[in-house]
Amino acid sequence: MPADPEWVRKSRDEMCNARHNELTQADIASLEQRFTYHKPFGDQPVRYEALRAKAKELAALISGLCPISREMSLALTKVEEACFWANAAIARNEKEKPDA
Repeated sequence: MPADPEWVRKSRDEMCNARHNELTQADIASLEQRFTYHKPFGDQPVRYEALRAKAKELAALISGLCPISREMSLALTKVEEACFWANAAIARNEKEKPDA
């Protein structure tokens, strides 16, 4: 397989380097928020479990009603993703209030 032409290599390298050099404070804060452990507090664990229980209920319904197939597998994956993102919404967007 022939090597990429120089203009392709240069363009690809410029895009990678440009994005790397353009991280803003907002980008850095977003990455920090996304990739930092958020310790549960208050009633969060109860709400996480409620969401998981309903997701598990839906997953069982899908598994029981649908034929084993790629589509069923995708449906189960989407339920799993929905549960993950719902829990992440709680974890990432709530702040523990200091005791008054």
